[in-house]
Amino acid sequence: MTSVVPAKSGTQWSIEADGHRAVVVEVGGGLRDYTVDGVAVLDGFDADELAPASAGQVLAPWPNRIRDGRYTFEGQDYQLPLTEPAKHTALHGLANWSRWTLAEQSADAVTLEFELPPQIGYPWWLTLRTRWQVSAEGLHCHQEVVNNSESNAPWGYSIHPYVQLPGVSVDDTLLHVPGKTRILADARLLPIGSVSVAGTEYDFTEARRIGDLVLDTTFGDIEHDAAGVTEVSIADPNSSKKVVVWADDKFKYWQIFSGDTLSGERFRRSVAIEPMTCPPDSFRTGRDLVVLSPGERWTATWGIRP
Repeated sequence: MTSVVPAKSGTQWSIEADGHRAVVVEVGGGLRDYTVDGVAVLDGFDADELAPASAGQVLAPWPNRIRDGRYTFEGQDYQLPLTEPAKHTALHGLANWSRWTLAEQSADAVTLEFELPPQIGYPWWLTLRTRWQVSAEGLHCHQEVVNNSESNAPWGYSIHPYVQLPGVSVDDTLLHVPGKTRILADARLLPIGSVSVAGTEYDFTEARRIGDLVLDTTFGDIEHDAAGVTEVSIADPNSSKKVVVWADDKFKYWQIFSGDTLSGERFRRSVAIEPMTCPPDSFRTGRDLVVLSPGERWTATWGIRP
């Protein structure tokens, strides 16, 4: 169902199947709401609300931060706008506040498209297509990008869903992250090294309570199963309630954020679980950076399974 409303998030597209319902929005092409049998899985936002703290947004052509917005790619220097002035960084890409257009729609799925034009700091023309679908198995997202430029383009991708277990505090939530290392960050949340999580408070390779631990943490050396899938989960210690966020082998990192810097009711109310293809500052370091050749089509899939 399409709902054109005079809202800050623009047109609303609802998809439903087997008790699963999601709402995707025009501004940013992101995920605003997701429920199962009326119970909230996503800690979303209102239609007439600016997506708080990147909730549900598509993060492309880079996730996380670029130090000072500066990078060198194939011998050329570039300067991006500083979209996080307090930390003097370029944050979360160029697609999250643009209007996406409808490409395909059915009762249980919707595909949105965004033409990213060449611009100062990122002079490449990309076409992004995101297909959202719900079913009895959960929510499924298929991301596609095509480099329409005549030269190679740097690329990274992530998504920013906040997931929750109604009635379960962040402190009491059981978290499982299959990451063997974590990236050390400075005061600007930019990477300065990597260490093993084994035996530390950041070791969630076996599910355990988050407790009072403050997380805005990138986990690396993540495990994928035989099918190439990696999973992060949150669970209720007193019941069988559980939510899994999964991603395919294009994703090399997980970012976990416990919401400690959010204000008001959103403070430590849910957990952002973000699959990332590359770590923070990869445009500068080149670490796991995807390079799209002219005409290349790149795809990845991820999803949420309550």
